[in-house]
Amino acid sequence: MALQISATNPEHPALLLELPWQLPLEEWPEHHLVPLPRGISRHVVRYARAGDEVVAVKELAERPAVREYELLRSLDRLGIPAVDPLAVVTGRTDAQGAPLEPVLITRHLGGSLPYRSMFETTMRPATMHRLMDALAVLLVRLHLAGFAWGDCSLSNTLFRRDAGAYAAYLVDAETGDLHPQLSNGQREYDLDLARVNISGELLDLEAAGALHPSVDPIEFGREICARYRTLWEELTRTSVYPAGKYHYIDRRIRRLNDLGFDVAEMQIAHSAGGDTVTFVPKVVDAGHHQRQLLRLTGLDTEENQARRLLNDLESWMATQDDYAPDAPPPGSRLRSSGGHPQAARPEVLAHRWVRDVFRPTVRAVPPDLRGSMDPAELYHELLEHRWFLSERAQHDIGLDTAVEDYVANILPKVRDALPPRADAPAPPA
Repeated sequence: MALQISATNPEHPALLLELPWQLPLEEWPEHHLVPLPRGISRHVVRYARAGDEVVAVKELAERPAVREYELLRSLDRLGIPAVDPLAVVTGRTDAQGAPLEPVLITRHLGGSLPYRSMFETTMRPATMHRLMDALAVLLVRLHLAGFAWGDCSLSNTLFRRDAGAYAAYLVDAETGDLHPQLSNGQREYDLDLARVNISGELLDLEAAGALHPSVDPIEFGREICARYRTLWEELTRTSVYPAGKYHYIDRRIRRLNDLGFDVAEMQIAHSAGGDTVTFVPKVVDAGHHQRQLLRLTGLDTEENQARRLLNDLESWMATQDDYAPDAPPPGSRLRSSGGHPQAARPEVLAHRWVRDVFRPTVRAVPPDLRGSMDPAELYHELLEHRWFLSERAQHDIGLDTAVEDYVANILPKVRDALPPRADAPAPPA
């Protein structure tokens, strides 16, 4: 069989043809590879350079490779955080014509780390709780979309920094199944697998001396279940309110917004006696603050980053002469009543903030000192440093001063601890 590259983007096959498909993945030359941290996998996985892209290449049999490729494409259409599928390569043979395993190719998730790389230095329990939060949110989002993972674990997840928290991405969909809706039994099966897998992975770290002594692996396995159930209950429970108390429904929707979710579809019904109202969220979409920030500024970020940037944007807007104090906050779908004829629309102020504040601040940090931090995470770190310096000085020291101090005193100390940049120049052949 001739070499075949199945891809959705017509540009990818030409770039991928440059890779040494006639060699088993374990034998690929170093000049094709990118030295990024890899997690544990039942398959051979390597990071490679294809043109300007960094891709993850995984060897596995043809049927599961094609199936996982299609599942990842479906998750992408549903807006689920998962690695981006690029292609499946089949018909590989070595120099003697012997068949080689097909490969699945996904785009490297910039700024992400497998959990084992995060434990190279002993992770504090508070940070581990944030990891569990991120994984619980991912599992809830998958289940809301009708996806049964079948192998939820830390090993099958990548984590990205998200404004003091973490965002979790599915990396391995090989065991998954997509349904119109999951039963309680399917969800509980996934949850039980997650509990067992996470406890086992943490026990392995404990045996290697890489776990904080106060961390109980079994208890952390149970924690993912508790966090999942709390979030699932908040997102799906039925509420019954007294008739006429419609602001209770608005309060419930705002609480869901604060968790980072929008209610895309709901059901409201009066009781037979007309004395109560039943409210049920029917479709809940994650990314509330992401969508607000993207609509206002064009910046595409993680959810907690978007929340932080929206807060900074609102504070900055309040200092502008053409800001209407009673105008809707950034991201609101409501419009101003028009009582301020000279007031700028929120979208205009938001784009001015991007031009005059966000971009100049990020560009003030030399690229070689940023490591793998994306612009939104870097801006969050600068805001945190500004707050710290202002608290110490007992007055606002300003963003420019914070950037100067951060570049001079903070980044040089942490540069070596940051994961390598995927866009670093390739080593010579």
